[in-house]
Amino acid sequence: MFIELEELFCHRIDVITIDRDFEIDSSWFEDSDIIELRNLHFNGTITDKNSDYLRLNGMLTGTMFVEDAISLEEIPYDFSTQIEENLEKIVKNGENTIDILDVLWQNIVLEVPLQLTEVQDLSQYRGDGWKLVSEDEMRNANNPFQQLKDIIGEE
Repeated sequence: MFIELEELFCHRIDVITIDRDFEIDSSWFEDSDIIELRNLHFNGTITDKNSDYLRLNGMLTGTMFVEDAISLEEIPYDFSTQIEENLEKIVKNGENTIDILDVLWQNIVLEVPLQLTEVQDLSQYRGDGWKLVSEDEMRNANNPFQQLKDIIGEE
């Protein structure tokens, strides 16, 4: 997402306002847990802070599709995140445009949930000699190592 900076650099304006939908090519998330991104939108500003650096502030929203931690099905996850970034490292001398897509992508990656599930009924996840149990069931189950703990004693 390229942003023109000329008017800001020439001090004709103090703030560049950004209110845009955008897309990120699927090649960007090949090495991530993201399957798909939809409805990406950034609403924010770029300001010139005493000519030392540019400041990006705004709200990034969208929907990412990730794999369910239990069923492995594709599920949507709506996210929104506040962005406050200094842009001095990506502004090149003599250029009047900036691509903020890298900054937006980095903030999207930070929003990927570690585990997400929509599964309510765990009873369908069982096999020969095994079954998936909830944490509550695990706490209330007989611990097969309890006899060993009793013999050794807890330290």
